Amino acid sequence: MTRSLCLALIAGSVLAGSAGLASAQTGCTHNIGAVLSITGSMAAIGSAIGDAAALAVEHMNAAGGAAGCQINFILRDDQGAPNVGIDAAKTLVEIERVPVLLGAIQSGVSMPILTSVAVPAKVTQISCCSSAPAFTALAREGGTQGYWFRTLPTSLPQGVVMATLGREKGYGRTAIIHVNSDYGVSMARAFKEAFEALGGTVTAVVPYNQEQASYRAEVNAALQGEPDSLFLVAFPADGATALREWIAFGGPTRLLLSNALRADEFVRSVGAEYLADAAGIDNAQIAGPSVDALNAAWAARFGAAPNGPGLHTMYDAAAVALLAMEKAGAADGTAIRDAIREITGGAGTEVFPGPEGFARAKELIAAGQPVRYVGATGPIAFDANGDVTGPLLIWGVAADGSLTVGDYWSNERVAEAVAAVNPG
Repeated sequence: MTRSLCLALIAGSVLAGSAGLASAQTGCTHNIGAVLSITGSMAAIGSAIGDAAALAVEHMNAAGGAAGCQINFILRDDQGAPNVGIDAAKTLVEIERVPVLLGAIQSGVSMPILTSVAVPAKVTQISCCSSAPAFTALAREGGTQGYWFRTLPTSLPQGVVMATLGREKGYGRTAIIHVNSDYGVSMARAFKEAFEALGGTVTAVVPYNQEQASYRAEVNAALQGEPDSLFLVAFPADGATALREWIAFGGPTRLLLSNALRADEFVRSVGAEYLADAAGIDNAQIAGPSVDALNAAWAARFGAAPNGPGLHTMYDAAAVALLAMEKAGAADGTAIRDAIREITGGAGTEVFPGPEGFARAKELIAAGQPVRYVGATGPIAFDANGDVTGPLLIWGVAADGSLTVGDYWSNERVAEAVAAVNPG
């Protein structure tokens, strides 16, 4: 079975097998929705991220559903466009009556959905992948009303760590090419400020718009300052096109790569031989049984390891929403919002991804016992702004094209790097 067919089956109806027995007993369903980029240049990663959410729903249904009913997962395409994302979210909220929105991937799509749809409708929104610091600022101002959560850290520490790594490697003159979105702009800004604070020079900061046939103009602009290295902030399809042209025009292969490029498709499209000196960043998973549980479940379902951006964080976004719904006892956005911190970050019994973990959580909740979801990314604790912190990893590419992990940055090490360039 192909991944896309599997997603279609799960999204259309997750009421089969062991899940069907629970549905027959309860006779009801609750909808949850996701707005993701599943066409265009981000189709491959968007579809895979959708699979991760659908898998969490499948696991919860196998455990008996949430808040007394089976869960129906409805996926809508934002096409990478804010206006399309808003329309998709409105349909999910107003027609499908979802109390939870998962997504979007891009910060520039997630933000208008949050402010125009989720907050006014009192629907909880949880993103796997939107890392712009603007959400933190909005939450501090009271603009999210607590309905916003995300399961990955902001882009600021990633930019700082990449700048620190570049200076440690001896890079002195680095150009930046970045996707022209909140994600790309915030990552590029954090990198530039940190790189220059550490004594380096950023020779050019060049934004690009997505889904172009060529990025020759942007590449040539970035090469004008004679950089010795490149920091590329992109998504796999566009990033591969830009990087191939960078290499073709003689750009140095001393490369620093953003987290979204940690994907097999990017490596295949560029060629492993050109990525031997590349170093990328991503959110690190805490080793342990919770991570192993998702990795094993993914391999069993899709026949491959979960290599790609957003897979673990999206599974956790869906799992948190479903467990909070179970804790709240209702498919209500405000009740789910208020229950999220009750099933994460506390001192309750640890529960892991998968049907067994979710079934155990349901038993504990029914007995009035506290639970703590330790997810596919490890322990999860949301702060007052809906943000999480987490360790980072440095990845590379082996000669055979496989993704490797070269270094691990703990929370403490990341904090030290941020303090070193921004002591105030």
